[in-house]
Amino acid sequence: MTEAKGDKGFNATHVLRPRQQVEDQIRQAILSGRFAQGDKLPPETDLAVQLAVSRPTVREALRSLSEAGLIHKVPGATGGSFVKSVNHESLGKMLHESMSNILRLGTLDIEEVTSVRRLLEIPAARLAADHRTDEHVALMDKVVQRQRTTTLDDPDIPELDATFHSTIAEASGNRLLAAFVGSLHLVTRPASFLDVTPEVGRCTVRQHMAILRAIESMDADSA
Repeated sequence: MTEAKGDKGFNATHVLRPRQQVEDQIRQAILSGRFAQGDKLPPETDLAVQLAVSRPTVREALRSLSEAGLIHKVPGATGGSFVKSVNHESLGKMLHESMSNILRLGTLDIEEVTSVRRLLEIPAARLAADHRTDEHVALMDKVVQRQRTTTLDDPDIPELDATFHSTIAEASGNRLLAAFVGSLHLVTRPASFLDVTPEVGRCTVRQHMAILRAIESMDADSA
């Protein structure tokens, strides 16, 4: 018997586990639009029959899709698995939760997150000067006027600061940038760590007023 000549070898193929196959099929059904945002998926028992797998396999796949942010589970008789609304706002929430956990675990340092926030706020302000609406300007002005009347022990100071910068990011017209800046500001809460004195408070208000006026007059260089 002679040995076969030429390339007659075999290539290994990657065989997906049943859980991965189920997860991939459901993910594709969601991403292709077969299930729209807010739609309820079939019950676990029905999915198990349709996909010819066990119910625990379906449950594992749904858990993975939930962790990925594609679906959310509602308990109770009228509950089930629903396709999650995925947009820049939900992205911001996921970023906020993820970065908060990372900071608590000590994987990242607060200074690293703060430096990224500062880097993103500069282009956000420039873009806001080009794309802001009257509603954005009105909201920022309302925040600044509120900041002018706050006292040093006012618990709303961090929230006002976050709202001001998040509104600028939203006014940029770039929803991804808005999601990042908003979540970074909520995580770092810079105003919470300031040694707030009357002079620091006045300086912050002056800076915010200058940024507001530049954006209002659509002066990107000054923003």
